Amino acid sequence: MVFKDFEGLKAALGTRGKKTAAVVCPDASALIALARCQREGILDGVLVGDQKSIQKNIEEQAGILGDTLKDLPVIHAPDPLGAAYGAVECIKRGEADLLLKGKLETSLLLKAVVDKKSEMRTGRLMSHLAFLKIPDHHKLIVLTDSGMVMHPTLDQKKQILENAVDALRKMGYDRPKVGVLAAVEKVNPDMPETLDAQELTRMNRQGEIKGCLVEGPYSYDILMSRESAEKKGVESELAGDPDILLAGDMTTGNILGKALVFSAKAEMAGIVVGARVPIALTSRGATEAEKYLSLILARSCA
Repeated sequence: MVFKDFEGLKAALGTRGKKTAAVVCPDASALIALARCQREGILDGVLVGDQKSIQKNIEEQAGILGDTLKDLPVIHAPDPLGAAYGAVECIKRGEADLLLKGKLETSLLLKAVVDKKSEMRTGRLMSHLAFLKIPDHHKLIVLTDSGMVMHPTLDQKKQILENAVDALRKMGYDRPKVGVLAAVEKVNPDMPETLDAQELTRMNRQGEIKGCLVEGPYSYDILMSRESAEKKGVESELAGDPDILLAGDMTTGNILGKALVFSAKAEMAGIVVGARVPIALTSRGATEAEKYLSLILARSCA
């Protein structure tokens, strides 16, 4: 199974039943996104944060929310860090299946997530997946890692890759295709990312990385355009058809993702994987549409 767009991904949730999102410091956009998911039968929610602030946001958005969220439980926490810890406690007690970041700094949420007492760590590296629907492209593209690991080692790249593959397989993908990004297609000792790409490809071919196809180093144009690959004499199953793009470092991934959104008008949603539950993680300025799509992603691999 391969998803062409977010609508296809959402449609696949119809047979999976409802889960619950713990929303940390819910702002107006988070509440609107959650209400939409609740109306569509995708998610229930529990709201964690300052009770007065939550109630004020609900009242201000009453025209959009209606009575959708009126019966949701609210757990009072006077400050953002307390809300983050309150949300992970919901996960520990089995009252929620995923997290949605509202209006708080990412570092505060992750501080609670990585705390040993929270029991959210799995022993695996946590990494970020950015799902992108690029206009006129035939399917969703997953870009990783663009928000968590600044300068990954080879072993960390292996874990980032495996996190992405595991998430896609939970969503229904049979054999995700992973393209390891670089500026060139040939291994160059002066370009460490090409050496890492070569090694990751070897690991995949020898069965150390399973359940996917990994190839690289490849430039972006080869991975996204079969015509470009043909002109350069590259024959690959990934040419023009990858599911996952593995960036060499966070800066590369972050710039590429933002360039696609702001210059190519791509739709984007993001989640963090590698913890006990998926985390719908967006910027504090994200729209309700982006948070809605991120909730769909988190629900898809919860």
